[in-house]
Amino acid sequence: MNAAAVIQSYYDAFNRGDVEGFLDLLTEDVIHDVNQGGREIGKAAFRAFVAKMSRSYRETLTDMVIFGSADGARGAAEFVVNGEYVATDEGLPEAKGQKYVLPAGAFFEIRDGKVARITNYYNLNDWIAMVSAA
Repeated sequence: MNAAAVIQSYYDAFNRGDVEGFLDLLTEDVIHDVNQGGREIGKAAFRAFVAKMSRSYRETLTDMVIFGSADGARGAAEFVVNGEYVATDEGLPEAKGQKYVLPAGAFFEIRDGKVARITNYYNLNDWIAMVSAA
């Protein structure tokens, strides 16, 4: 499977809410660079991150554009996050069901048809402004 197809499968599973489906697309030693945060390593750490995010946010990704390198080793995606902030995330504004629409992107490293690294990016200050104004 080429890089773009792996990334498309990953986000298709995410949008279906199929957590196991998108976790199956990760290597055991996956590196996750959290937006404006730290680096987590391993599928167990990624699973814990997804569980934390699922408590506070309901999100669907749209307007997806996916790129893949010719050798299948790297890829990127640009998309729009359509979300609802449903439970307060520690250190962030209080959740009151605020809706948000936020451009975002991710960079991927692919190994043996699985995601070996994902680096996510969105503008956290823009998100904070959106949920604070609601």
